[in-house]
Amino acid sequence: MIKIALIREEKTPSDNRVALTPSQCRWIHMNLKDVRVVVQPSSTRCFTDKEYLSAGVELQEDIADCDYLFGIKEVPARALIRGKNYLFFSHTRKKQPQNREMLKAILANDIRLIDFECMEHEDGQRIIGFGFFAGLVGAHNGMMAYGNRTGLFSLGRVHKQRSLRELIHTYFGLRLPNVKIAVTGSGRVAHGILEIMNLMGIHEVEPEDYLERRFAYPVYTQLKGAHLYQRKENGGYSRFEFHEHPEKYKCCFLPYAAQTDILLNGVYWDENVPRLFEKEDVSSEHFVIRTIADITDDPNGSVPINLGDQSIEDPVYGVDRQSLQKTKPYEENSVDVIAIGNLPNELPRDASRYFGEQLIKHVLNDLFKGNATLIENATIAENGKLTQRFEYLEDYVKEHGK
Repeated sequence: MIKIALIREEKTPSDNRVALTPSQCRWIHMNLKDVRVVVQPSSTRCFTDKEYLSAGVELQEDIADCDYLFGIKEVPARALIRGKNYLFFSHTRKKQPQNREMLKAILANDIRLIDFECMEHEDGQRIIGFGFFAGLVGAHNGMMAYGNRTGLFSLGRVHKQRSLRELIHTYFGLRLPNVKIAVTGSGRVAHGILEIMNLMGIHEVEPEDYLERRFAYPVYTQLKGAHLYQRKENGGYSRFEFHEHPEKYKCCFLPYAAQTDILLNGVYWDENVPRLFEKEDVSSEHFVIRTIADITDDPNGSVPINLGDQSIEDPVYGVDRQSLQKTKPYEENSVDVIAIGNLPNELPRDASRYFGEQLIKHVLNDLFKGNATLIENATIAENGKLTQRFEYLEDYVKEHGK
């Protein structure tokens, strides 16, 4: 018998999403006879303990007898159980400094860390994640912030709606000005952004038209890799080469910054990928963007004026165009920024349902086979060591003391 535990989320701020919903746990019990799911009690989950009990899922505080421990966000070092198999989003693959001590504790406790974020197809596309719902919520928040700044329209908060269906109902009768919106990226986050653009009735236009025209109605353009990046030496773009050697490319976003009111950013970024613009560019008279939703949310990343996360309760801050210091939102000489690390928490039940479906469809069978390539490639640590694919993190875990 294989035993899975849904662990209590203990990171601060708390996360209320789950890897498997009560109905999905029931499905596993009915269809995978040698697998049982138990749930560590929690008062903060979007699905209550009572809902799990009603689905036939046992509540269990002590989960030391479980084979696999499923979570969502990072697990505090104090809560880790020695020698266990953990699956969650560790946010360590980019050497995020705030999670160094956690990864060191994972290695010290001989824990096998399988990272949901590292589960990828052969072409590098993510297999499982919350990106679509991050895109939905981030796009809404970006539009909401622009409406608040200009007073031209008003949108409520996503987290006050009980479901995506209810959120959609709030768009009925929405009248938007002739705003211009740049959507960057082509993955799950971008797909979520485009869903909101379409639900709000915003028209898509080609990048070339977007640069050359003003419109009498609201429009957006989607900027994928070939629109955003060019080889430094001879121009042109190869998706494969860009992913292998991003340092050979420069970013071509600035002409769009001179035509854009709202930037909804969904591009993947790491330290070798060119930023969309540099901090100093925001002081230029040609940079007319007033609102940026940095949905992929890398501080000082693809959006270099991302100065760190805000909370769901207080989502927007300003960045002064001259001093580049953080200000209150909606000030005259500032650019408004929305940067939130747990955006899908605003639609937690829908997002959890979506995630659990992917988990069952794409991961569970491979996980239980033992050495499936998908799982091997997503395993960051095992038996007290970094796996070969993640040996580049060696200097990361050794920094600030050994």
